[in-house]
Amino acid sequence: MLQFILTNPVLMKEVSMAYKVAVIMSLYRGDRLTFVKEALESLYMQSYPVDIFVQQDGPIDAAVEVLVDDALINGKIHYLGKRGKNRGLAYSLNELIEQVQEQRYRYIARMDADDISLPDRIAKQVAFLESNQEVDVAGGYIEEFSDEVDYHKIVQYPLKHDEMFRFFAKRVPLAHVSVMYRDRFFEKAGLYPTTSPTNEDTLMWMEGFRNGCRFANIPEVLVRVRISKAFFGRRGGLKKAWSDLKDRLKVIKTLGYNSTAYGYALAVFMVNISPSGIKKFLYKRVR
Repeated sequence: MLQFILTNPVLMKEVSMAYKVAVIMSLYRGDRLTFVKEALESLYMQSYPVDIFVQQDGPIDAAVEVLVDDALINGKIHYLGKRGKNRGLAYSLNELIEQVQEQRYRYIARMDADDISLPDRIAKQVAFLESNQEVDVAGGYIEEFSDEVDYHKIVQYPLKHDEMFRFFAKRVPLAHVSVMYRDRFFEKAGLYPTTSPTNEDTLMWMEGFRNGCRFANIPEVLVRVRISKAFFGRRGGLKKAWSDLKDRLKVIKTLGYNSTAYGYALAVFMVNISPSGIKKFLYKRVR
């Protein structure tokens, strides 16, 4: 049975301070200085100490590069890798995971360079994982917001492993930006698949379920996720929709979901190639 001890701050502190946690973050040319600063500050201010590992995925904004170079020099981040060519998020995360594994961190958390982790996010996840030793990866709810348009939404996910597996027949069962992995997750599932340009998390969850990893979500908002004005339009387009459909069909086949899952996948494909206004309407109300 999953145990939720998040309302006991004393117990959280006793559990959490015993273990090292690495946070992995990738930077690319589209990341903005203000957002990266906010993301890093949210990690510096965690109630639980973390070591930050950053991978520069190809050329990035000059001001952002100065920011992370200074952070490395001043000891605010633990590792900074630089790649001259952009190869995508999966490659960056795999490089970071390999760095972290060499240093034997017990827990590895994800963070995007434009999102904001709530102050007790890491402490809550470590406390949860220490109280639920069978769980290999734990995510949580997210709060989507925008600096550009009037948009705000709390996105909730199923909490228990079996519920999450059933949910995965239609949609991803946890927010990638919110997850914390136990070190053994990657021993079971391997590193991020690099066969998909945009759905590395979907395929990672597939490999996790296929290889016996145990999943859970914490019933609290852990991360504030920034949504841009272009977000809903960017989710469309035939090329992206077709790629998403192929990855979704791979999940359905690999994990043995029934025919209903195929029908839902086709319906999502049709939504993804529809005008952005329709996608935005459905995204707000159905997701």
